Amino acid sequence: MRALALDLGSKRIGVAVSDSDGRVATPITTIHRSGNRARDHRAVADLVAEWEAEIVVVGLPLSLDGSVGKAAKRALAEVRNLGATLSVPVETYDERLTTVTAERVLVEQQLDGRARRQVVDQVAASIILQAWLDHRANTPPGDTPPDDSSGPMTAVDASDG
Repeated sequence: MRALALDLGSKRIGVAVSDSDGRVATPITTIHRSGNRARDHRAVADLVAEWEAEIVVVGLPLSLDGSVGKAAKRALAEVRNLGATLSVPVETYDERLTTVTAERVLVEQQLDGRARRQVVDQVAASIILQAWLDHRANTPPGDTPPDDSSGPMTAVDASDG
């Protein structure tokens, strides 16, 4: 199953895609926010079609304690809107510290600040997607994740709300 992941930011949306077997995540692009959410969501829909993605995974910026704060509420509202635009399911996945991890990886690769800014969002999206893929691979079919905020996955069916 090919999946597309999004790291939603106020200025940019990082995008990553998995291979067709759903095992490896790769950063692919950054969508620069246009100021028009519908236009930005159409850009995502175009990428879903181009990559033939069967699901979209959106990073959910939970608070460090796992609670749903302002940023997560904004992301969930956008996920609901995105779910109405896309023809594939949309899920959220806990993205705590992914941007920090992405920055660390890019610093280790000795990229300067400007080069890091150009790719950090898509690298963060690939970290979110790889974690989601790994979680799926390690969860037996039929098992449901625990219904608490301490687990790594928070699933939201965007079409329900």
